[in-house]
Amino acid sequence: MTVLIDIRTDGFPQELESVIETVALESLKSENFCEACEISVSIVDNAEIHQINKQFRGIDRPTDVLSFPQLTFAEDEIMERNENDEIVLGDIIISLERAQEQAEAYGHSLKREIAFLTAHSMLHLLGYDHMEPEEEAEMFAKQHEILERVGIPRA
Repeated sequence: MTVLIDIRTDGFPQELESVIETVALESLKSENFCEACEISVSIVDNAEIHQINKQFRGIDRPTDVLSFPQLTFAEDEIMERNENDEIVLGDIIISLERAQEQAEAYGHSLKREIAFLTAHSMLHLLGYDHMEPEEEAEMFAKQHEILERVGIPRA
């Protein structure tokens, strides 16, 4: 697995890069996704995620995280591969500002919030959604399980 991390804002603690990688790997393991893959993670500020959210989702406000899956997991889907023959799984964009705000509001660490947002987005890249109550319950249970397994449970 290759995790490409692009820090595009100030103040991101470098040690959290390994948290992103660990959670991404555990997310793949939890879904028995054994193929070599590439994931892109960008850490941005609220202004940038606001612009991306407006451009790609038509929502004119910042958000905490955006996921752009490259796979639909449809039968016979041709999976894009990078130069290392890894499947290009997709892109994750995290607002550092929003993550900091949410960590404070929920009374937990930035590490925990970044881990949660990574697990959430990885599940989107792996085909999950939360548009219906049943989907949301399943996705949130999987997030909880992933974070427990990496030792970053909800406090």
